[in-house]
Amino acid sequence: MKIGNQGDGGGRPPVVLTDAQIIELQALAAVLNKTQVADYFGITEKTLREIEKRQPEVSTAYKRGKVKQVASMGSNLVQLAKQGNVSANIFYLKTQGGWKEEQPEPLEIPQLNIIVNSDASD
Repeated sequence: MKIGNQGDGGGRPPVVLTDAQIIELQALAAVLNKTQVADYFGITEKTLREIEKRQPEVSTAYKRGKVKQVASMGSNLVQLAKQGNVSANIFYLKTQGGWKEEQPEPLEIPQLNIIVNSDASD
């Protein structure tokens, strides 16, 4: 039987990530979303978010891992574009340059009124 008020003791202790786990999380953040990272560590996404609140360095590591990978991929994309890869150029300009493909306005086709006279005597 639990002694004391609700919230005093009892329940599981809060999960705390070690320094080694935080380094691992940063590496995983490059390729996994938070749900997948939580699965990797055997916790729920909600628990991971609670850990981020208690350990701000966890949130920082996750963000840093994502940003490093985005920067790396962006650099690769720019290199491909500079080498003449048309798809890379188009993708870069759409995502970074605000380009978009405009659909041409539909042509207005004039309506023709054709009268067929069935009483033709010719």
